[in-house]
Amino acid sequence: MNSPIKRYFKPFLFIIAGVIIAFPLFSITYYTMVRTSTPTFCASCHEIQFAYNTWKTSTHVNNAQGFVADCMDCHLPAPHDTFNFFYTKTAHGIKDIIIHILNRPYDHEKNRKKAYESFKNEQCMKCHRNLLYIPDKRGAMLAHRSVLYPRPGYEKRCVDCHRNLVHNRTGIYIYKQLKQPI
Repeated sequence: MNSPIKRYFKPFLFIIAGVIIAFPLFSITYYTMVRTSTPTFCASCHEIQFAYNTWKTSTHVNNAQGFVADCMDCHLPAPHDTFNFFYTKTAHGIKDIIIHILNRPYDHEKNRKKAYESFKNEQCMKCHRNLLYIPDKRGAMLAHRSVLYPRPGYEKRCVDCHRNLVHNRTGIYIYKQLKQPI
């Protein structure tokens, strides 16, 4: 007859081995994801330097509300869609590394166009959730309603109208001042 110690010894070893292997693996993966998810890290490649500099001068960084939308907010799915987020982040990273290693010319306009074609409204809606309540701008409110609730055949994307908000060459910071109520 097996003693209780012998019966639980093997599963206990598997649990301990799992913790010893899984915890460092998870920690390294998490640390890597956090470190590679900053605009500063993106700008460490010379190919992305133009995008980084033009992002810094845009209203996605300089706005009266003090909110900053970084690279991942626009170029990756929401983090709560874990698998799609990690897959897309990895695919973008591998593509950028290959371009960097092969020293291929980086065509900003071509890549900007491809990025805009791939954007989905959900990416913008991660931050811009309250588009149907703009009390002092009824026209904008109605325009956003037609995007959020389109008639069949009249679908639009946010970037169809808001194409030139980010990644445009400019020598000055465009700062949006908050208007104080009277």
